[in-house]
Amino acid sequence: MGLQLVWNSEQDDLEITDALISTLETLLERAGEAEGVAEGEVALTFVTDEQIHELNQQYRGIDRPTDVLSFAMNEELEEEPDIIYSLEPEAELELPDMLGDIIISVQTAKRQSEEYGHSLDRELGFLFVHGFLHLLGYDHQDEASEAEMMGKQEAVLAQVGLLR
Repeated sequence: MGLQLVWNSEQDDLEITDALISTLETLLERAGEAEGVAEGEVALTFVTDEQIHELNQQYRGIDRPTDVLSFAMNEELEEEPDIIYSLEPEAELELPDMLGDIIISVQTAKRQSEEYGHSLDRELGFLFVHGFLHLLGYDHQDEASEAEMMGKQEAVLAQVGLLR
């Protein structure tokens, strides 16, 4: 099945184009290859600063907007197998494993792209790959882990031509 991106937009500040989604799908594929993740589903939602502020407050206890949030699915939960059963015994469809959710504030991404002097597509791509790495368990709590994560992000972005 491969890696799949499912996306939704809950904001009106940016039209989410097919070209942007295609770029994000390519980034997902490249990041997955780099990390040895061949299958799974990532849900991406584009939101406003107000919406991400509420989520940041609710889930992290931080009372301000942020650029990206990631919510990894806990694989240790005991769940039913990811199979849909049909009335026809031969017809079983496997569902992709849900890796998690990535939430991106378009308003913050726009501001940051201007501050850093690069395209909005590059900023959205960076935030998406950053969020994906968080879904896989990467973090940046110290200099070494931040350097590792930044290196991985930049390598994937470079493969797709999203340079600073």
